[in-house]
Amino acid sequence: MGFKAYYRPMIHASSISKQFGTKILFKSASFQINTGEKIGLVGPNGNGKSTLFKIIMGEDGYEGGTVSKPEKATIGYFSQDIEDMRGRQVLEEVMMAIPSLNKIKKELAELEIKLTENLSDDEMNSVLERYGQIQGEFENLGGYDIETRAAEVLTGLGLGPDDHHRDTASFSGGWKMRIALAKILVLNPQVLLMDEPTNHLDLESILWLEEWLQNYKGALMMTSHDREFMNRIVNKIVEVAHQTITTYTGNYDFYEKEKKIRMQQLEAAAKRQEDMLAKEEEFIARFAARASHAAQVQSRVKKIEKIDRIEVLKEAEAAQFEWSNPPRGGDDVVKFENLGKIWQREDGKEKLVFKGASGLVKRLDRVAVVGVNGAGKSTLLKIICGQTGASEGSCSLGPSIQMGYFSQNSMDLLNPESTVMEEVFATIPNSTIGYVRNLLGCLKFSGDQVDKKIKVLSGGEKSRVVLATILAKPLNFLVLDEPTNHLDIGTRAMLLEAIKKFEGTIMIVSHDRHFLHQITTKVFELDQNKLVVTEGSLDYYLEKRKKMLHA
Repeated sequence: MGFKAYYRPMIHASSISKQFGTKILFKSASFQINTGEKIGLVGPNGNGKSTLFKIIMGEDGYEGGTVSKPEKATIGYFSQDIEDMRGRQVLEEVMMAIPSLNKIKKELAELEIKLTENLSDDEMNSVLERYGQIQGEFENLGGYDIETRAAEVLTGLGLGPDDHHRDTASFSGGWKMRIALAKILVLNPQVLLMDEPTNHLDLESILWLEEWLQNYKGALMMTSHDREFMNRIVNKIVEVAHQTITTYTGNYDFYEKEKKIRMQQLEAAAKRQEDMLAKEEEFIARFAARASHAAQVQSRVKKIEKIDRIEVLKEAEAAQFEWSNPPRGGDDVVKFENLGKIWQREDGKEKLVFKGASGLVKRLDRVAVVGVNGAGKSTLLKIICGQTGASEGSCSLGPSIQMGYFSQNSMDLLNPESTVMEEVFATIPNSTIGYVRNLLGCLKFSGDQVDKKIKVLSGGEKSRVVLATILAKPLNFLVLDEPTNHLDIGTRAMLLEAIKKFEGTIMIVSHDRHFLHQITTKVFELDQNKLVVTEGSLDYYLEKRKKMLHA
């Protein structure tokens, strides 16, 4: 579907304000989305990013100001709240992305029947004219190739041809998110709003989506906790923070540097103002009682009253995490040979996950475990951690290995009635309260937040509690299955810095390339039921994989 037949889209928000109860998200804020721009929407969680999307879509109101957009522009919105899906096959569901197509298709069929009837010349001309009109609309909407496009997008997002004719109700929530994402991409709107599109995607699907968005001709605004994904796509940053909206021209790396420079300039301006005000106040205090200086004093009092004070608002910096010294383990941390795993499915049939897998993890290795969803990454980690048995082969840990295991299921093991403080303290009862508070501060739990009960925490907060219980122990082997899920960019950065300093061995599954680029020394790739080991960095692995794909 092309853009020539439509208005050039632009969304302009001028002096809008929004608050929930007493909490002000932003006031008198302005921004715009221009044709062809690719914008990263950033800011601390809870500061109004998702609300901004809803305001643009007309799903939420605002106080004061205006939001203008072309009347006929197509706006697509991908959010984490997906509608219930059932009763249609996957391909059919995705093709429903453009509802008007079905209506047009139906009318085309009716007109084709009418053309076979015995009509007068005038009636025939009228039907032919109408047929030509809606055939043109059908073509403009991409009706003739929608099935092909829908199949291509689904396959790119990891739903292969075998999945296209399955009922949508048979998929888990994560896979339904992919179906919902496919619908938005097939719609190919002129303005695309995306709230965390890489959630639930594996590395291969992220790479595919990245290329799709790079080639996308419309205007894009998205949030993402994946720094590298953002850097490779966006050319502008819109930040929602400190009750205002600020625009930066450039990618995420540029935004970080520019924000630091602006903060330094603001601090310097605030210092100059503070020095000037101190001198003025000193003059007023010295000569306030002298009649000969009354006019000058009054003049300076009025001058001070009119000055807008420069306010420097800084985000609270998380404390730096310090590891306790881990015990020295053996040089061979994990060794497995001819490892195989078969799961029993609900229908009684067997599902081969992988077979013949052999690998060795040496002390201080940083192993990235990669592969498409369902390839067996989590299963391999579970076998290594003793959470499930292998169907064949052997797996053994080296001597003196103290292991910490993080998985998405770890959050279910937290006591919902415990507070954050109690839950972490229970794992290291011999520590001081001060140590636990400092540890939680590193993971952005400060003040009264440590007294919140586990049952009221968000997924991201629970994830941080689990990480705290692992980081608190003197371990020499970390097995981490998607530790960056639910974490914002700031918390990911803290965890990355902590892992860089870790004097032990790591096996990790993560779809955050920035994270993996920084630490990986070896890659275990699970593909087509086999394990392929690549010695070297993630960059080396990706380059090698790219050459093989294009060979």
